[in-house]
Amino acid sequence: MIEEQIKKANIEAIKNKDTVARAFYSVLMNKILLERINKREKGQLVEDSDIASILQKMIKELGDEKENYHKAGNEAEVKNIERQIEIANTYLPKQMTREEIKVEISKLDDKSIPNVMKHFKANFAGRCDMRLVQEVFKEFV
Repeated sequence: MIEEQIKKANIEAIKNKDTVARAFYSVLMNKILLERINKREKGQLVEDSDIASILQKMIKELGDEKENYHKAGNEAEVKNIERQIEIANTYLPKQMTREEIKVEISKLDDKSIPNVMKHFKANFAGRCDMRLVQEVFKEFV
């Protein structure tokens, strides 16, 4: 499970006094804990796809943060954020390509946007960018 790998990597970051990685893992583990609390209320467990979703959101947030630091001229923080994005990407599963998404859409009987999106969320959660699915769908139709 991804969560176990993250916990081990966090311990390694602490041992190595790696403050950049440690800061990333701290935020990530807190977000996973919040997700666990939300899921527990519904009687569900946190799965790898949930963690992948959290990581994708964090990467997007870090990208925005990096852009702001770049505009402010703080290149040291830009490098730290780039490193955090690299760390996050190591835990994400291989993302589907445009072609793989097209093939999957072509297999569906009902090619309405709600059905396509539901299909990808149910079967490929964490393995595809839903925005990319939407773009490919628009090209496909």
